[in-house]
Amino acid sequence: MRAVIQRVTRAVLTVAEDYRAEIGRGLVVYLGVSPQDTQERAAAMAKKIAALRIFADEAGKMNRSVCESGGEVLLVSQFTLYGDCSRGNRPSFTGAARPELAAPLYESVAQRLSALGVLVRTGVFGADMHIEQGNDGPVTIVYEC
Repeated sequence: MRAVIQRVTRAVLTVAEDYRAEIGRGLVVYLGVSPQDTQERAAAMAKKIAALRIFADEAGKMNRSVCESGGEVLLVSQFTLYGDCSRGNRPSFTGAARPELAAPLYESVAQRLSALGVLVRTGVFGADMHIEQGNDGPVTIVYEC
């Protein structure tokens, strides 16, 4: 499981102008799932996202988690995180899990984050999504478990 985690001031996700998810200050998490991923990895990913200390404390140091800072998470499925462009110029996505495995694990991460006390908004799995976000810092972390 691979995630690109970005600290944001706000983010808005739309799908075909019908679906809209929006967060204020928090994290946008682009989540990729591999064929080797399991529910245990989903639990580890959710725990890491919830506990990652990348928000400022009173002294201005990155010492607070999204939970401690009162932030939100926008979780977006992103199979292209497993794109391999080492051969040629067209990426291969064979390293990404098939939807029948990836969708339940993506949903599991969202549910586990919510159970940890994080307000979670999600994209639509497999949809063509458009995301506007205000990067904060910018702070971007790549995490794999």
